[in-house]
Amino acid sequence: MPNRRRTAAGLTAAVAVAGAAVLAAAPAAQATVVDVNYACVTKIGPKDAVSPVDIKAVKSGSGYTITMSFEKGVSDSPIELGKGVMTPRAELVLGGAAEGTVKVKGVPNAAAIPPDTPISIGTLTGTYTPTKNGKVTFTAGKLIVHALGMDAAECTPKNNPKPSLELEVTGVSGGDDTPPADDGDDEGSGTELPKTGPLDSAVALGTLGGTVLLTGAAGVLWLTRRTAR
Repeated sequence: MPNRRRTAAGLTAAVAVAGAAVLAAAPAAQATVVDVNYACVTKIGPKDAVSPVDIKAVKSGSGYTITMSFEKGVSDSPIELGKGVMTPRAELVLGGAAEGTVKVKGVPNAAAIPPDTPISIGTLTGTYTPTKNGKVTFTAGKLIVHALGMDAAECTPKNNPKPSLELEVTGVSGGDDTPPADDGDDEGSGTELPKTGPLDSAVALGTLGGTVLLTGAAGVLWLTRRTAR
């Protein structure tokens, strides 16, 4: 009996360690808040400002909803901007397994902006539809503040910022590095779930972890019965 208990305890500990290793090694979307130093050309002269920028991706159908958030304003106006007269838009520069840009756009200002006050950019939203599998990076690009019927400020990053988001794209049919189709081998499956971020990866890995634990429990029962014989 003591031997069976020690064997069961050892297998349980081994399964727990293996499950933790799988979770630690799992790929997921990685978002980082990056300080972007914008040089802005405005109707009242040049302006410089640094704003932390955060970019996130959420799976939506065959693509992703991309959000770009600014923690600080990057320009101001010498006159008051009335409610609804300012709308920001920006470009995100793609890298890694993709190239080009993704356009994101904000909503009109919900309240009047006093004169000589940093203009709050808030959150901009757009859509990215991948055409191939692989790791895609998103980096802050040009920002334009449209106000009073004109592009009042055009801002360009001048500090060569690092990517704010790394997204592992999988499951694109016909794309490069597409996972192989399931050939019926019981040892593994050729299909993968799209990885849209930490939440979806955690759900998928939670399912895998349950399978590992069940397999471990089956091993304990088998060894127990074998020892009993």
